[in-house]
Amino acid sequence: MTERTTSSHWASTIVQSLEQQGVDCRQLFKQLGMNYQALSDAEARFPQDGMTCLWQAAARVTGNSGLGLGLARVVRPSAFHVVGYALMSSRTLVEGIEQLVRYQRIIGEAADLTLHTYADEYELTLKIHGDRLPSSRESAEGSLAYFLAFCRWLGNRPLTPRRVRLCGVPPQDSRPYEALFQAPLEFDATHYALCFERADLDAELPTANAALAAVHQRFADDYLERFNEGQLSHQVRQLLSRLLPQGEPRRESLAQALLMSERTLQRRLQEEGSTFHALLDDTRRTLAEQYLAQSGLSLQEISYLLGFSTPSTFFRAFRRWFSCTPNEHRASLGVAGNAA
Repeated sequence: MTERTTSSHWASTIVQSLEQQGVDCRQLFKQLGMNYQALSDAEARFPQDGMTCLWQAAARVTGNSGLGLGLARVVRPSAFHVVGYALMSSRTLVEGIEQLVRYQRIIGEAADLTLHTYADEYELTLKIHGDRLPSSRESAEGSLAYFLAFCRWLGNRPLTPRRVRLCGVPPQDSRPYEALFQAPLEFDATHYALCFERADLDAELPTANAALAAVHQRFADDYLERFNEGQLSHQVRQLLSRLLPQGEPRRESLAQALLMSERTLQRRLQEEGSTFHALLDDTRRTLAEQYLAQSGLSLQEISYLLGFSTPSTFFRAFRRWFSCTPNEHRASLGVAGNAA
């Protein structure tokens, strides 16, 4: 299976934030078997599970439940690789966000960003997927905090979300969250999201530059084209994550969505050492871990989010994956969920 990775641009931003909060990242990188010097290599990428371990180790060292919020204090366009400059030169924030969604994989393959447009608001949702480890809460919270701080810096004006959705139980001290987001907080949500008034994102950016936007987009397209070579399995996983709540996806439908034949899909996945069914099973397994960590989701809801026709089918698959029941796994995480 192809390993998800994070760009050195984003990884170095995370490290800068952690070091500002007193974390010895050089030592943690050594303990985790990761190359600290590679942070200065613009082309280097770090395994997603390695970054998850870094967040987890840093949280243990500091005992800070809001550790990810520190990312809002290290805003810089280069953190988003070339995508940051494409966002800066966009005409409006919403056009910049569309660029961010389009080129997210350049920054990090584990994140799945989606922009929803409603009559009176925009909602930017975020899902972070692990490989063998569930993603960390700090990573998702930090990503939202950084993005909001970046947009405020770009617009050179206050930007207040209508509400912020955060997974997981409320922290003992929510004041750092309130101070940063300055918006109603919805903890224990089913997904991470920032919701904005449409007028706030439709306003023109002071950094807008059509000529530069075209140049940055071309650079991003060229980079993504090179990066996508040999990365079909990642695209399949992302599509599966989006389609599973509608029922178990068929290989034929997935091939159509990727604008290729079933035979081509099968051949290219085999070249990457994978298959459609292996990716489907692995995606469900990864998502199951993440959903079970959210106490607000019942087991029945999780089974349908994973595309299973009945909860009993989900239970059999889960026992095959983890050699225990979903409730037993949830108890091992210390999560009090709804068993129904």
